[in-house]
Amino acid sequence: MTSTQQPPASIGRVVYSEEAIRRRVQQLGEEISRDYEGLHPILVSVLKGAIYFVADLTRSIRIPIHLDFLAISRYGQESEQTGVVRITKDLDIPITGRHVLMIEDVIDTGLTLRYLLLMLERRQPASLYVCTLLDNRARRLVELPIRYRGFAMPDEFLVGYGLDWREDFRHLPYLAALARTP
Repeated sequence: MTSTQQPPASIGRVVYSEEAIRRRVQQLGEEISRDYEGLHPILVSVLKGAIYFVADLTRSIRIPIHLDFLAISRYGQESEQTGVVRITKDLDIPITGRHVLMIEDVIDTGLTLRYLLLMLERRQPASLYVCTLLDNRARRLVELPIRYRGFAMPDEFLVGYGLDWREDFRHLPYLAALARTP
């Protein structure tokens, strides 16, 4: 292995089981259904890490919703420090005057999400809140309007349930810590 190659990754301990995820997503769906009753919210997510969470969450919501997606690309190292990204797929549904709930898989520093929320706020939604599966408060740099949290995340790199390491491990039905092999 050359010095520029990363060692291969493997799965470490399971942090959140498939059953724990299923139960918590069901609870979040019930809370959202209660809080947005009669409001017909638009759920917005960024492709592609949150897709498993979004699919399960929308099936647990008992009220009418609309669903839309954004896709972004990062500008390299600077995006990690500023949160500035390039939108590669914008929303198809107008959100002006609508209740919008941003669905996230993981929130760490919050910089990218803050950037996206500011962009969406300029479109004048009636309300704009966040629902995240995983909340990594240890890395947070900015405050965000997080209304729903699935789990407080340990400060570890997790894979599974849509989260990947170099596009691997998304398919796992649970969330596990990534363990690098020597």
